[in-house]
Amino acid sequence: MTTSTADLWHHYGRARATSDRAVPGTFYWSWGQDAGPGPEVLGDLTGRCVGDLGAGAARHAAHLAVHHQPAQVTAIDASPAQHAMATDLYAHLAPRLRIVQSDVVPHLQAMPGAYDVLYSVFGALDFTDPREVLLAAAAALKPGGRLVFATLAHYLNGAPAQPDAVAADIPAKTPDGEATTMRRWVLQEHVWTKLLDAAGFTNITVDVLPSATGGPRTADTLLVSAHHPS
Repeated sequence: MTTSTADLWHHYGRARATSDRAVPGTFYWSWGQDAGPGPEVLGDLTGRCVGDLGAGAARHAAHLAVHHQPAQVTAIDASPAQHAMATDLYAHLAPRLRIVQSDVVPHLQAMPGAYDVLYSVFGALDFTDPREVLLAAAAALKPGGRLVFATLAHYLNGAPAQPDAVAADIPAKTPDGEATTMRRWVLQEHVWTKLLDAAGFTNITVDVLPSATGGPRTADTLLVSAHHPS
């Protein structure tokens, strides 16, 4: 099994899923998932078509589906293990919650003008080449639609974010527990702004959400918002 085919998200969230099966009552953008703004950043979702890019176990998507009256939230994730976990936890929320196993770029490319809102909470925007996913997101949004995402403001080891659109290799595990790496994009604010502008987005804002706690592997968050031109 190679790193190109192994599900490097096989172990992520598995322990929590055995003990916490509830639809979350809260939604946070911060890395610590403990403070800061919530889903109000997305605007009024009533009757809207919403996509979660790199949804993992779909906890954020489930919260929106239950508490914010969208027409539908589509939780998209490429990982077979994460898709299975999300289905096990939240399949009962269909049809308001739709759980899809797919790489986000081909999914978005196949859905032109389908979404009012797209968002990512340390999801696909961190682990997919941003030049590809931002172009695909722009195409999948309706005119006037919004993209909002939370991403790391710096590496978890404290190293500064990249000044260019380049990825770093970070530690990961194969399903059988062997150590490997995966690519993660940790970019400075101006890099995200430049990439969004190149993809055709407007009204771009970047806010820094400081970590509410100290200690190792804590991080500040960049909360990025942009609009598809009307």
